Amino acid sequence: MFKTGGFIKTKPVRLIAQGRTGLQLQSYKLLLKLQRLFRKPHPLRYSEFEIVVSSARLTKYLIACGGNTTEALTLYRNNIKLCQKCYGIINIFEVAIRNAINDHYKAYFNDADWIRHQLKPGGMLEKHPQRNVIATVIAGLEKTGRYTSDRVVSSMTFGFCTHLFSRQPFILGGQTILQIFPARAKGVGQRMIYNELQAVKTFRNRIAHHEGICFDSEGNKSTLGVRTTFALIVQYIRYLGYSESDLCYGLDVFPDKILQKIDI
Repeated sequence: MFKTGGFIKTKPVRLIAQGRTGLQLQSYKLLLKLQRLFRKPHPLRYSEFEIVVSSARLTKYLIACGGNTTEALTLYRNNIKLCQKCYGIINIFEVAIRNAINDHYKAYFNDADWIRHQLKPGGMLEKHPQRNVIATVIAGLEKTGRYTSDRVVSSMTFGFCTHLFSRQPFILGGQTILQIFPARAKGVGQRMIYNELQAVKTFRNRIAHHEGICFDSEGNKSTLGVRTTFALIVQYIRYLGYSESDLCYGLDVFPDKILQKIDI
């Protein structure tokens, strides 16, 4: 009840009902939150998961596991975990090699804006496969008034970087780019580096396209390819003059435990 103008009035029943309904609704929402918080995850059955990711994608895992649906789902999930770890160290490596290349050619050409200038006729990047892509990025940055050489560098893809180790840009760049690998092994030259970086790029793209990396070329369950490529990435991190444990400190990027689970 409430008082107004000296008279005592009763609060309308409709408002009382609304108040109770509001409290009930709040309690219901709280209950839902608590249920979600303490609810145990319910893993999907193979047939349910198959609807989500498609039978075409899961079939490879099922065949590799001899038709065992439980093992197939476990392998699929472990493959995702493996991709997460590998992509983590690839991310670090990509940034490291991109910045090393940029620092090297800034000094070699005595030009902080070497990418834009080397795109011109006669420049090292004139015939680069991604020339038009980079030119479009530059034009877009200039149009919006956001152009800086650092933003251009950040647009360099891993494929852009690996191509710089192929024969033509290697020669046009004064055959000096291998200097970014001060700790490389004796006898490791341009062709070997180009081929091995191409292998890393192919592996990287397979992960980016959500492919299974836990198989051999015949579709059998295998971690050999991942182990080989991961070791290659670590090797090139060392060639750059870094320790992989220092560079990846605090990051859960080493896949040994997942590899062991897949190998069982």
